[in-house]
Amino acid sequence: MSARILVIEDTPANLDLMAYLLGAFGHTVRTATDGREGLAAIRSEPPDIVVCDIHMPGTDGYAVARQLKADPVLRPIPLVAVTALAMVGDREKVLAAGFDGYITKPITPETFVAQLETYLDAALHSAPRVATEASPDRIPASQSKRGLLLVVDDNGVELRLMHSIFDPSGYEVRLATNITTGLELAHALRPDLIVSDVNMPGGTGFDLLAAIAADDRLRGQPVIIITSTAATEADRERALALGAMRFVTRPIEPPALLAVIGECLAEIKER
Repeated sequence: MSARILVIEDTPANLDLMAYLLGAFGHTVRTATDGREGLAAIRSEPPDIVVCDIHMPGTDGYAVARQLKADPVLRPIPLVAVTALAMVGDREKVLAAGFDGYITKPITPETFVAQLETYLDAALHSAPRVATEASPDRIPASQSKRGLLLVVDDNGVELRLMHSIFDPSGYEVRLATNITTGLELAHALRPDLIVSDVNMPGGTGFDLLAAIAADDRLRGQPVIIITSTAATEADRERALALGAMRFVTRPIEPPALLAVIGECLAEIKER
């Protein structure tokens, strides 16, 4: 079986990561971006468990806990805090406020779902994921490698999200937080494909493309540019002119991103 899970989180990247991981394990996920919206969702369709951030504008996590646990009908719903609070006494404060559990940020993609499922009845736990010929995008990395991907992004949450998408799909993944490290790893690893953000301190994705084009050893290295900023057609044309295979804008659903990766790798093999 699977659980109906409500995730209340005001940071889009964190929300996307948790929703993706839970959905990937077969759970039905609804989301809310603040406490008020979350409480309305709980009352309209009570979930099996609620995952809630603490610090949110307006109705924060503490207010959600107070209202949820004050309602005799909704009180039994497990309420789990996912928060960056990590000082001595923070855990006790969160539990005293009415939360049933506590998971610290940044979450660990490999263990997050299992951690959360400890607060659910065993009947609602996800089934172990088994790769089959009918589901090639879920090949365990230990059994097969579909290619080596280098992800360059200064946002740690985005890096974890990319890793959680690519690794279970059979790709070997390496991460870099800036273009200097990205270029060093590109020289050392010669990845099949680089997936790079645009806006990063110390150098942009455009700078990465220009550096690759100017380097005799890296020239021709396939790169996908992915950005969550307000990209323009001029940005897309600039990236392609500098040698990018694709210019992708966020938000993009994981299956669509995997499809882009697959298309690019197929094109590379045909060269």
